[in-house]
Parts: sequence; C-alpha cells; structure tokens
Amino acid sequence: MEPPCARDAESERDEKVKVLKAIPALDTANTVRGQFRGYRREPGVLPESNVATFAALRLEIQSWRWQGVPFFIRAGKCLPVTCTEVFVTLRRPPPVYTAVPPANHLRFRLGPDASSIALGAMSKRPGERMEGDEVELLVSHEANPEEADAYEQLLGDAMRGEPFHFAREDHVEEVWRIVDPILRSTEVIEYEPGTWGPGEADALVAPKTWHDPVPTR
Repeated sequence: MEPPCARDAESERDEKVKVLKAIPALDTANTVRGQFRGYRREPGVLPESNVATFAALRLEIQSWRWQGVPFFIRAGKCLPVTCTEVFVTLRRPPPVYTAVPPANHLRFRLGPDASSIALGAMSKRPGERMEGDEVELLVSHEANPEEADAYEQLLGDAMRGEPFHFAREDHVEEVWRIVDPILRSTEVIEYEPGTWGPGEADALVAPKTWHDPVPTR
C-alpha cells in the first residue's frame, strides 16, 4: 500500500502541472533575451554564438485564482547579485488617507549565503500626524557549512528514490510548450557585466520598475 506522504507529494505534483497548463506559451512581445558583453570570448564559446545569458519575461496564469495578476521573471549571468528572490506586491486597499502609501509586500529569498522571508508594510510614526515609514519584518536563516548543499540534497533524493524534487515527464513537456516559441528567436541584446541586463527589459514592467535584490553582506 502506498504511504500517505507519497500520495500527498504526487497530488502536489499534479497541481503544479495544472498551473503550467494554464500558462499560455510565451511570445517575443513579452520577452527580452540578452547576452553579457564578453561572453563570446569565454573558453569554448563560438565567436558568433547567440546563446542567451539573460532573460526577462512577463507571463500570466489563466485561472480564476490568478486572473489579472502578472508574473515577471528575470534571470541571468553576470548580474550584480547571485540569489533567487521572489517579490510579491500586494494589492493596495481602498484609500483612507490623503497620501497613498506604498503597497505592502512579501519577499522570499534563497541563498547562497542566507535564506529569508520578509513582510513589508507601513508603520505609523508616533504622534498625532498620519505619517508612516516603510518597514520589513524579516526572518532569516544563515547558511551552515555543515548543511548539505542543493546538489548534495538532490543526489541524496536520487539515491533514496525520492522523486519530489525532480520534474515528471508531463511537467517537462508543459515547460517546453511555454518557452519553445521564444527559443526560436535569434535576437539577443548585449548588456554590460555587473548590470541588471538590457535596458529593454524595463519596458516589460512599465510603469513599474523591477525589484533589485541587494547583497546580504
């Protein structure tokens, strides 16, 4: 008999595939691909290579739960900070005061030096005036050298036959369906190492701006 934990893990993987099926395939209008200056001089790279080292994209999930919520993803090499960070901007409530406060947010960050969860909100200043400051409630976990890194954990899962952190075939097929149309595009825009990629990526989030992660140390 299959243990309950295995059934729960498989059900969660089924839900992930349902989400992927609700994402339309990407198009070039919602995608910016880039290559950092000097990439073609790297060992083993062809002088005429059009391999992208940066991608920024806008996508949507066509379901009742996520209707009208845009998702912006930006990833690349030679960026100012190495980390994985999710920044969720919450909807503003109806205005109560004359001044419109910034939207509250949730921020999730994974390594490599530390992982954290943060809740950003407005805190009222002491006194009678309705003024506030942006603050973050932060819970952070510093990396322990004795802990297994991500690759060691994956190897351990593979040796134990634990499939939860590995993609199923239907998962992989849906991901390829989403990204395949833009992979056929040969246009890559050059950007300077140490920057946040081509300036053309800013148009994807306009009139807003990208959230730039900051170094942890």
